[in-house]
Amino acid sequence: RESDHRAWTPVSYTVTRQNATVQGLIQGKAYFFRIAAENIIGMGPFTETTKEILIRDPITVPDRPEDLEVKAVTKNSVTLTWNPPKYNGGSDITMYVLESRLIGKDKFHKVTKEKMLDRKFTVEGLKEGDTYEYRVSACNIVGQGKPSFCTKPITCKDEIAPPTLDLDFRDKLIVRVGEAFSLTGRYSGKPAPKVTWLKDDTVVKEDDRTKIKTTPTTLCLGVLKSVREDTGKYCVTVENSTGSRKGFCQVNVVDRPSPPVGPVIFDEVFKDHMVVSWKPPLDDGGSEITNYIIEKKDTHKDLWMPVTSATVKTTCKIPKLLEGREYQIRIYAENLYGISDPLISDEMKAKDRFRVPDAPEQPIIKDVTKDSAVVVWNKPYDGGKPITNYIVEKKETMATRWVRVTKDPIFPGTKFKVPDLLEGCQYEFRVSAENEIGVGDPSPPSKPIFARDPIAKPSPPVNPEAVDKTKNSVDLSWQPPRHDGNGKIIGYLIEYQKVGDEEWKQANLTADSCPETNYKVTGLTEGLTYKFRVKAVNAAGESDPAHVPDPVEVKDRLEPPELILDANMAREQHVKAGDTLRLSAVIKGVPFPKVTWKKEDHEVSPKADIEVTGVGSKLEIRNTVHEDGGMYSLTVENPAGSKTVSVKVVVLDKPGPPRNLNISDVRSDSCYITWMEPEDDGGSVITNYVVERKDVASAQWVAISSSSKKRSHMAKYLMEGIQYLFRVAAENQYGRGPYVETLKPIKAIDPLHPPGPPKNLHHVDVDKTEVSLVWNRPDRDGGAEITGYLVEYQEDGADEWTKFQTVPMLDCVVTGL
Repeated sequence: RESDHRAWTPVSYTVTRQNATVQGLIQGKAYFFRIAAENIIGMGPFTETTKEILIRDPITVPDRPEDLEVKAVTKNSVTLTWNPPKYNGGSDITMYVLESRLIGKDKFHKVTKEKMLDRKFTVEGLKEGDTYEYRVSACNIVGQGKPSFCTKPITCKDEIAPPTLDLDFRDKLIVRVGEAFSLTGRYSGKPAPKVTWLKDDTVVKEDDRTKIKTTPTTLCLGVLKSVREDTGKYCVTVENSTGSRKGFCQVNVVDRPSPPVGPVIFDEVFKDHMVVSWKPPLDDGGSEITNYIIEKKDTHKDLWMPVTSATVKTTCKIPKLLEGREYQIRIYAENLYGISDPLISDEMKAKDRFRVPDAPEQPIIKDVTKDSAVVVWNKPYDGGKPITNYIVEKKETMATRWVRVTKDPIFPGTKFKVPDLLEGCQYEFRVSAENEIGVGDPSPPSKPIFARDPIAKPSPPVNPEAVDKTKNSVDLSWQPPRHDGNGKIIGYLIEYQKVGDEEWKQANLTADSCPETNYKVTGLTEGLTYKFRVKAVNAAGESDPAHVPDPVEVKDRLEPPELILDANMAREQHVKAGDTLRLSAVIKGVPFPKVTWKKEDHEVSPKADIEVTGVGSKLEIRNTVHEDGGMYSLTVENPAGSKTVSVKVVVLDKPGPPRNLNISDVRSDSCYITWMEPEDDGGSVITNYVVERKDVASAQWVAISSSSKKRSHMAKYLMEGIQYLFRVAAENQYGRGPYVETLKPIKAIDPLHPPGPPKNLHHVDVDKTEVSLVWNRPDRDGGAEITGYLVEYQEDGADEWTKFQTVPMLDCVVTGL
């Protein structure tokens, strides 16, 4: 029977042996058994087991553990692992016993001291260089089972294994800005390698976004919320004493590009189009720029208009512009990941800003022969467009017609050999520059040259002598050289030497400053004695010097000043404005007198050209104006005396502009114009005033009065709504003076009235403290453009309205409710 039941169950009725096998028992149940003997008389009493018997398989010691392996060896420790036995003997394993034997010894010694159930154990405290073998046994309640098979002999020494690296990522990784990414892998090596992460050869450090996790076998670098600066070449290095391994990954954190780099350059500007250029963005977002988006805006409007979105170049033509309007250009860069912020240009007016080239400077003529000459010039300003050709022209000095020297283009050189000259003829040359706009003005003519072969140096001047002297100057005179070297004498060089010195000094620096056969040497020291010599100069060079025979002592010869007046100083001078005033006189006296010109006892105007020669003086004022009139005086003075003459000059001119031009009483068909007389009447009575008007949309001025002597005029017959400009000029017998013009247009309208009320006021959104309102324009604007709308609000039940603000648009958000 079962131990927890009272009823007995028969097992067999016929058993002749002293043992029996009971079938059908349940494993894990406890049973009691009883036996009775039986003969022919009957059944005897039962004999019962004294204790319950638990039904289970027979229990033995465990089998030997399996797969005993050495996992790590150092110079003083060994780490081993194993698997449990296939059969535990019918009872749970209670412990494992690990034993070791030193090679050379016969017996195994127990290594584990305490009860151990782990299947991994590190034997420590070993001696470096010793060799051991190990075995392990399993124990259950019955006892210790057979030991496992022994390991191979193990020598205590540090194991060495080069690092290995197995990465989970490829060579390149693309990540969007804001996303996270991680670089993971596995590694091994003995001794345990050191793991280092680098980015662009710089050690990666952990922060709020960058995390590094390393285990004995795995490695990981993670970056949260990536930014563009996380782009770079990442390198992981696994290194121990045996070597190192590296893994690389080029991480590209991509985003929309940064704005194009300004400023926007206006390469070409015309009245109907422009050509602009810019620089690519400093940061392309990690992806190649696919295109640029270009927009334009009239600065008087708020609307940006598209130009193109398909260009990949950093230059673009902006078409369909209105002449005189100012424009701004807006440029975006685009890549696969989005559109950049814009680059906005400065304002630029649409107008033609290119022109023909300037005139070159006066050309220089070199290498002249009897039939050719080389013309050399400097490149002029090109007018904004590259020069494409130069035009060289020639003419004989006495002729009037210029002739091109060749039909072939002359570019890019700035010199040209002109052939086919006639021997002995005198020529001038000039040069013009040409670009795609047209041909510019010609240069000033070159200095005249004679077509003839090169010349020789001249012979010395003849008979030089000192003809006059003062305390600081000596006058020299001579005759031309007998031979001019087949070339024109350009002039003479005069030199002087203080008696006793060796150095000769130049009295004039250039020969053309002394073209005549006389010269005054100045700057000498009174009382000293000087020697003088003269050289003739032609195109070939200087002649040998001709000496004044005797040294000259420098000292004064006194003669009082004397003035011989020309006709233009003999009486009162009248000169018309714009003409040239000339006053002159012949002056005599030794030493030559000091010459002083004055006007009204003050210095003359800086615009006056005063010329003083050895025989006289001349004052010349070109393009005279009314202010140049007055009393002029000429004073000459030397140690022997002084003399002064005066002349009155009157400059006749057109009057100045009228003053204080004013427009009043403006109506839809008329207005009243008033002004004051000019400050300067030009030396003559104002005869009349000229009044003109102009529609601002027209370029033509229309006279509305040309004979008025009054300083006011009623302008009639204006067209309502048209804007007009007015101007007034004064006239006298010498002509019409400059106009004075109204500063801003006058609109021909009747006086203005307040606008009508806005229409269709309603709200489009309501919050607890604000209301969004919209409305339409009023039916009438009162005759002028509406400048704004006054928004007021009133609390329900209140009597007064509260002003909120004035807005320019047709909507408003009322806040603070």
